[in-house]
Amino acid sequence: MLNDAVAPEIVPAAGSDKDAPLKEDIRLLGRLLGDVLREQEGDAVFNVVETIRQTSVRFRREADAGAALELDAMLKELSREQTISVVRAFSYFSHLANIAEDQHHIRRRRAHLLAGSPAQKGSISFALKKLRAAGVPRKTVDTFFQEALIAPVLTAHPTEVQRKSILDAEHDIARLLAERDLPQTPKERHANMQLLRSRVSTLWQTRMLRYSKLTVADEIENALSYYRITFLRELPGLYDDIEDDIAAEYPNGDGTIEPINAAYVQMGSWIGGDRDGNPNVNAGTMQHALARHATTILDFYLDEVHALGAELSVSTLMVGVSAELQALADQSPDASPHRSDEPYRRALIGIYARLAATARALGATNILRKEVGPAAAYPDAGAFVADLRTIVASLESHHGAALVRPRLATLARAADIFGFHLASLDMRQTSDVHERVLADLFAHSGVAADYTSLSEEDKQTLLLSELAQPRLLYSPYIAYATETDSELAILRAARDIRQRYGARAIRNYIISHTETVSDLLEVLLLQKETGLLRTDWKAADDGESTCELMVIPLFETIPDLQRAAGIMSEVMALPLVKQLIAKQGQLQEVMLGYSDSNKDGGFLTSNWELYKAELALVSDFQKAGVKLRLFHGRGGTVGRGGGPSYEAILAQPPGTVNGQIRLTEQGEIIASKFSNAEIGRRNLELLVAATLEASLAPQAANPAHASELAQFEAVMAQLSDLAYHAYRHLVYETPGFTEYFFSATPIAEIAELNLGSRPASRKANQRIEDLRAIPWGFSWGQCRLLLPGWFGFGSAIEAWIDQADGASKDEKIATLRAMYAEWPFFATLLSNMDMVLAKTDLAIASRYAELVADQDLRERIYKRITDEHGNTLRCLELITGNTERLAGNPLLARSIQNRFAYLDPLNHLQVELIKRNRALSAESKIDERVHRGIQLSINGVAAGLRNTG
Repeated sequence: MLNDAVAPEIVPAAGSDKDAPLKEDIRLLGRLLGDVLREQEGDAVFNVVETIRQTSVRFRREADAGAALELDAMLKELSREQTISVVRAFSYFSHLANIAEDQHHIRRRRAHLLAGSPAQKGSISFALKKLRAAGVPRKTVDTFFQEALIAPVLTAHPTEVQRKSILDAEHDIARLLAERDLPQTPKERHANMQLLRSRVSTLWQTRMLRYSKLTVADEIENALSYYRITFLRELPGLYDDIEDDIAAEYPNGDGTIEPINAAYVQMGSWIGGDRDGNPNVNAGTMQHALARHATTILDFYLDEVHALGAELSVSTLMVGVSAELQALADQSPDASPHRSDEPYRRALIGIYARLAATARALGATNILRKEVGPAAAYPDAGAFVADLRTIVASLESHHGAALVRPRLATLARAADIFGFHLASLDMRQTSDVHERVLADLFAHSGVAADYTSLSEEDKQTLLLSELAQPRLLYSPYIAYATETDSELAILRAARDIRQRYGARAIRNYIISHTETVSDLLEVLLLQKETGLLRTDWKAADDGESTCELMVIPLFETIPDLQRAAGIMSEVMALPLVKQLIAKQGQLQEVMLGYSDSNKDGGFLTSNWELYKAELALVSDFQKAGVKLRLFHGRGGTVGRGGGPSYEAILAQPPGTVNGQIRLTEQGEIIASKFSNAEIGRRNLELLVAATLEASLAPQAANPAHASELAQFEAVMAQLSDLAYHAYRHLVYETPGFTEYFFSATPIAEIAELNLGSRPASRKANQRIEDLRAIPWGFSWGQCRLLLPGWFGFGSAIEAWIDQADGASKDEKIATLRAMYAEWPFFATLLSNMDMVLAKTDLAIASRYAELVADQDLRERIYKRITDEHGNTLRCLELITGNTERLAGNPLLARSIQNRFAYLDPLNHLQVELIKRNRALSAESKIDERVHRGIQLSINGVAAGLRNTG
């Protein structure tokens, strides 16, 4: 008999009938988890979990001080073993509820499709209908896809590396839940239930997280798991869907579907190439990353080619083949007389043999199916694609077109997208390191004794002079600093990787903390020193230069964003850079950092300065005749640029998308978007649809009149200034705030537990200025304040309305409401803040505030925060007219509310564990079980909130 005790309070009490299956799934998974908990840990632990949950619900619903005292007493009495079990129970329910919600999204989408509902916003079909209605011709759409580059870039995250074992179990649970929507016999239903119970039991008996210090190699493997789950099949499949949608909206006279022969969506990665603040990334990790990338994609190709060999049993006794196909078959090492009339199979056996040889040459060590005989490795992915195209062409010209689409066309598409490199690995390093390396080279070569002391003008003169010299600064006979040797080795490794895996394997070099033109010229000179920038001195008087890696500035802080356009104008005017940009197709990428600008200036100011920087860059790039590609360094949380990608792209200023966009995906956002194949495909479609709309229908992204937009921007500038001062006053100018932050959030535990391969802070101190933006935002999310996503807004709005500047308060309120109604930038900003406020919980945050030992400090800072929270809520309601959070998104509102019953206990448990850990630390003691409990609670809270990293 299944016990129903865990689930009833968790199930939504309200909602339409369409949410009934979601309630049923959550109830089912909760019941199964409760059964497993009782079976594995006993009635005592099960009852403790239930009592904690019920008391936590009472604490939330009634703001009951007695409930808080009961919780404190109850949690203090838990043994270490019980604490781990309770934390695991609530953490796993977070994960199971996510699975149920994802399945419900898939279910609702299928229901719309089956009902023949109009195309949903965010779909390619919706975007195409919108464009056609606006008079955009088919040719323009075709050109967009031929020239576009849309690149999600996966990055590592210090708090989110799920084990493959957990991902596999959760994937099976999702599949079994989906099966329950299909007609099932009683026996099938029973078997399904037994399998679900088995997989939930497996989850319980499997370690959720790695407890040894994570390595870069671990982070690489974690990212690769999402390729196997989603990207390898869903991305080529999305291309097929897009071609179908274009054919439906812009039909040809003969009813055929024209293929789009361009890889307009490509994957990127920072894992293994991002050195900024990570001493564990070096030339070896880059080489390891590409070897693992190549092994992953070649394993996929080998499996698909093997399957095709079984499927394409076409005999020349039945149908002819092309001469090219026959030649391909004749080159095969397969000489079996049983396949003498099966040229497709023989050709595929030859392709398999060449792929196996290629895999070994690129680092694979374990090819499961041995090839029939030896064959030469492919020189590049293009040669592999050419062989596949030969098979396609032969089938299409000999009555076999129906055999192409199911697998062969998808494989050829995958080879176009992924090549032999799988994903482009970005390189990133901070400008300070480049300066030190060149100072070392200059000093040893006798060119400049103290490069770092030179003025910016003198640095530029020296760098341009050296770039014009045919000789190198480096000598193999001189002993340089360790950092210099390491950095040069990394660049040489990049050159080797490009030669081995193809030019797309590494093509971008990102400079963190770009502040001057010399920061870009330094990387060009380092490329020259390592053979990545070459000049043909015979080509012209000044030589003709080619640079293999695009040098991409990253503007992060508020001052950096304000200088961005000026720096790019100056650098693009240099003759050498002009020449290099021309070689890049008259295109240049610029990266904008959301995280550091937020930590620097707060939510409102960060968004506004990013908006202004984008507009200024567009203007200056247009004057220079250069196409701009923006790379958005967005995090998971709204304070780090997160929020729905579709709305964020559509809210970009006009002219900033233009079919070119790259954006980072990281943390639990990767898991929530791409751990389910169908959800992953939908998220990829959202990116393409938003880029398509923003590029070809830019007029929809602004108010109707330029004068009105100018007024809105002027108001926004004033609000930004006011919000900036409110935020800076709290975070950087209030005595004791740093102590409060390090006490009232788990930041110390995040740093101490070595979550991820990168240190939490750039320097070994407790200065917020040196703290990395990820742990800064993540810590506020864990304690449920999410301060970087809203603080300063209320103060800014109130102060602006109260300013005596000739306009009445009612007129100002009307202006703010017009901005919300007519300006997508402002509407998206408020929508994201609304979501953050829905996840903010002052009652839970008050428990973390109790961790601050100094009562006066605690009360002073916490009151400042709660006062601003109240101001922000009032001002948001004043502008939007909504007194409830997420009134415009009831599904998300219900989702957040439904999570609190199992999310709140995790926060209460985390507070108790932090107390224990800090008490032990004060006595110089360590308890690994307490550490494990904190890490589990961090993962569970992040999974429950889904965008806190």
